[in-house]
Amino acid sequence: MAVVSLPSPSYVTARVFFNTDKQSDSTGKLGFHEFKYLWNNIKKWQGIYKTYDADRSGVIGADELPHAFRAAGFPLNDQLFQMIIRRYSDENGNMDFDNYIGCLVRLDAMCRAFKTLDKDNNGTIKVNVQEWLQLTMYS
Repeated sequence: MAVVSLPSPSYVTARVFFNTDKQSDSTGKLGFHEFKYLWNNIKKWQGIYKTYDADRSGVIGADELPHAFRAAGFPLNDQLFQMIIRRYSDENGNMDFDNYIGCLVRLDAMCRAFKTLDKDNNGTIKVNVQEWLQLTMYS
């Protein structure tokens, strides 16, 4: 039986790391606090990934993905989860480490951007086209 260890962050993870999480000031630069926040999240998410990749195959199976996302702080509804599976998983619904991290970084950035716009904290926002484009272009 071959043992597959969890991959170290690869080029793809590094690219996501340096290109995705630039939400807080929309400058396109990753400041120290953003770096620290992202680094701590990636370390936490890596631990979660290891937990749910129990067979050490290098992927989390489709049946375990909802639990892994919930453990990372993203309790997704079925419709959103199916969209994420189609975008970030292979044809069998399995997700590798790079795609897991890339997806979580993007989800986190979108949620933080939403919370910034949700002034009365009621779970809804009203944006015009320019605000929508700015929000989605940086996430």
